[in-house]
Amino acid sequence: MTRYKPLITALTIAAALSTPVSADEITEQLDTARKSYEDGELRAAVQTLQFVTASIQEKINRSLLELLPEPLPGWSAEEPQANTSGMAAMIAGTNLTRRYTRDDGAEVEVSITADSPFLSMMTMLLSNPMMMQADPGTRIYTYAGHRGMIKHDKDTGGWEISLMGNHNVLVQVTGTGLADKDAVEAYLKAIDLPAVEKAFSG
Repeated sequence: MTRYKPLITALTIAAALSTPVSADEITEQLDTARKSYEDGELRAAVQTLQFVTASIQEKINRSLLELLPEPLPGWSAEEPQANTSGMAAMIAGTNLTRRYTRDDGAEVEVSITADSPFLSMMTMLLSNPMMMQADPGTRIYTYAGHRGMIKHDKDTGGWEISLMGNHNVLVQVTGTGLADKDAVEAYLKAIDLPAVEKAFSG
């Protein structure tokens, strides 16, 4: 019995989470997994639970991608991308990105990174203004009470704003082909920071 304890625990949690009132594909698969387990079909139960896990992760991804703003007037956008599972996510954390383009060739990319061990390096950088001042193109930047930095190399159309949020969340907006910082700031302001922080607070 001990060797199947994780499977029993998973099925117990699954049963607790399922609601007969609003059965959907996931709850139906949970019922199928329970029946397979009770019938002694352990491989089938595990395979079904794997399907359930993937389906739940897909729902999470769709919810997270809604955190990326829609294109601003005069801009178009590619489909948002999420890297939230697998080995890459274990190493680099959760990463959400979306790319925006304008007819004049300008581009902006919004990136949200959370739960990454590499974010401690960014926190250390933002905690030491002297380190930022070592780069003449980098300045301290604050927005909505959060510390950050803005980077712009002279005589280029490139701009980058990095902002640390609560719960180990990094928001970055980068742009190329831009005459000034207005576009990257506009996209930064289009991000619902409280919603982003809440999404990664649990």
